[in-house]
Amino acid sequence: MQGMPGFIDTAIKAAYINQLLQVGFDTIDFGSFVSPKAIPQLRDTAEVLDQLDLFESKSKLLAIIANLRGAEEAILFEQIDYLGFPLSLSETFQQRNTNKSIQEALIEVEKIQNLCEVNGKTLVTYLSMGFGNPYGDPYSPDLVAEFVEKLNKLDLKIISFADTIGAATPDLIKDLFLVNKMAYPNIEFGVHLHTKATSLAPKIEAALAAGCKRFDGALKGYGGCPMAEDDLVGNVATEVLVELLEKKGFDLGLNKIEFGEALKMANVIFPIG
Repeated sequence: MQGMPGFIDTAIKAAYINQLLQVGFDTIDFGSFVSPKAIPQLRDTAEVLDQLDLFESKSKLLAIIANLRGAEEAILFEQIDYLGFPLSLSETFQQRNTNKSIQEALIEVEKIQNLCEVNGKTLVTYLSMGFGNPYGDPYSPDLVAEFVEKLNKLDLKIISFADTIGAATPDLIKDLFLVNKMAYPNIEFGVHLHTKATSLAPKIEAALAAGCKRFDGALKGYGGCPMAEDDLVGNVATEVLVELLEKKGFDLGLNKIEFGEALKMANVIFPIG
């Protein structure tokens, strides 16, 4: 929702997320504690959270934060399990996304990790521009490994390789996973892909082949990162991801009736395309 121009009513946001909570997903990325000036669409995250019905849902909640101030706000809510922080391999994008240098962002990650450990939250670090960038900033698998090593020293448990602009290839996805999963078996690695629908399946299959068990998606594949480029590359369509995984023999334990209702709501909320 963050890139949509018109403000979506808080009650509509809450109703949609409440429907997602009935499906049986592991985690719901439900909002962001970021500056309202930067992402005005999500300025009502606390109000949305207050309207969520978590009583019968097994799903965990994840909130995106971009700095220590946001983390300090998010930890006040007992309902939130995960805090997600975007750490970029691109200096240009780190400045653009969080108004910090990479070095400053790493210091922030350490502070947020300490805050999470004290308050019983888990930090999920997204390595954005994890498969390349459009700015001419340095990129290589070795650079990815350097970042992972720094995060490992902070005892982070979850790292998601984020393809912010749709640059990932199946071979690169597989190689990054195999190398890092083998080097850091204590870390859970995931993928947050932005991709064209036509190239989605080979990328998911490459991640699966390398042992990935953590995938991010959005119904209908709507979205992308509004801080990255003018031409947004959408998210992985959850309904397509689920179909691919089930064809591979995975039992995801999802309630298909509730899933269908969530898709109906998504068709109303998000533009067709």
